[in-house]
Amino acid sequence: MSLLTHVLACLFGMGSWVAINGMWVELPLIVPEIPEGWYLPSYLTVLIQMANIGPLFITLMHRFRPGALDERPVIYCIVVLGVIATFLLAFFWRNTVTVGGALHSVPLLVLSFLLSVVDCTSSVTFLPFMMRLRPQYLTTYFAGEGLSGLVPALVALIQGVGVVHCENATLAGTTNKTVNNSILIGSAELQAVYQPAKFSAQVFFMFLSAMMVVSLVAFILLNYHPAVARERNNDLYFSGDLDPGQRDQGLSLHSQTPEQKPMISPQEVARKEPRSSFGMGTYSTLEVVFIFVVLAWVNALTNAVLPSVQSYSCLPYGNQAYHLAATMAAVANPVACFIAMFMPVRSLIFMGFLTLVGTGFGAYIMAMAALSPCPLLIHSASGTVVIVLAWILFVLSLSYVKVIIGVILRDEGHSALVWCGAVVQLGSMVGALSMFPLVSVYGLFKSGDPCNTKCPM
Repeated sequence: MSLLTHVLACLFGMGSWVAINGMWVELPLIVPEIPEGWYLPSYLTVLIQMANIGPLFITLMHRFRPGALDERPVIYCIVVLGVIATFLLAFFWRNTVTVGGALHSVPLLVLSFLLSVVDCTSSVTFLPFMMRLRPQYLTTYFAGEGLSGLVPALVALIQGVGVVHCENATLAGTTNKTVNNSILIGSAELQAVYQPAKFSAQVFFMFLSAMMVVSLVAFILLNYHPAVARERNNDLYFSGDLDPGQRDQGLSLHSQTPEQKPMISPQEVARKEPRSSFGMGTYSTLEVVFIFVVLAWVNALTNAVLPSVQSYSCLPYGNQAYHLAATMAAVANPVACFIAMFMPVRSLIFMGFLTLVGTGFGAYIMAMAALSPCPLLIHSASGTVVIVLAWILFVLSLSYVKVIIGVILRDEGHSALVWCGAVVQLGSMVGALSMFPLVSVYGLFKSGDPCNTKCPM
């Protein structure tokens, strides 16, 4: 087992979702500065799901031309695209374009879409690539994927969030002048003024671009460094000479290294007859369906449904609450990965229980978003604590479920991980398509104003 390979696998995993995770934790600073305002999380959620054209293409290639697609050139392309897009975002995120008579942050939305293509496609390319390495490096990769949320979150915590001050501003010609987040009082208005953070969003996006460069370098070394070559599985299994069933069987036999034995129960080793045609036949058809339904549900909640209403659930408690919820929830993701590394509980019953617990926290978050701009405990400091804790525990519990499912499917072979990535994106897409009309078309969630919204005691 090579320490260098563990480090490179971790750095490679960091590039999987660092761009979009970074965008989410930066939203508290971006939302007040752009015309879309509180609608931005909903727009981003839909853009991310539109980017599923990348995973769809990869999945169809694996389905109809098995063995014909090498993930490595695709990974090079998407990581380089991520480097360029995050770099451009640093300079153009605030720019607006008039569309249909209204200002819109077109550069921000277009670049966010490109970053979404990068990150969504990583779900069906990075994981299958990790099959080239020994099994113990997959958990390290998941830890790196978790760090793709943790590192931007820590930087965002250092960056801080601008303090809001309410000021009276006298306007001339108020009849034809509109100002966001304000209420006119005679000839004056009460307006929210945001003090700057410790460093700008431009610096933050430059940092994200640097992280993508680090991931690219790690990927190059994983392919060409001599020390990593000794940690690879037999590349014969990844050529087009073997059909998917033979390749998965060879990988399963090769993966039973001493390091992996504690991860496999004696019952699984002793089992001779396959229980289904999926993967290595470890699980019955009903269990496979259960695993994929849970995977789709968990990703729908964590990647689409709840993120689209994050601003509505947190901003009524203040910008600081929004900032803490976004960043600490991102920290919870890698924490769940590390817990799964040392305590991998593969029980499907426990997985279902944990999914119900996480869904319960998600239900509370959704309820607070529905009550916006006057949710429960809005006049109490405990309200901020509860909503931040709800976000942390929601992400922590469901992230653990996602990692364990990834570990389970890894043992079922290469094709199982491809389908894992496809179901992740399918669940996310269904969640986004369900939430967008509720948020942006029918307006079921109401935004507030830190200076002018008055809630009953």
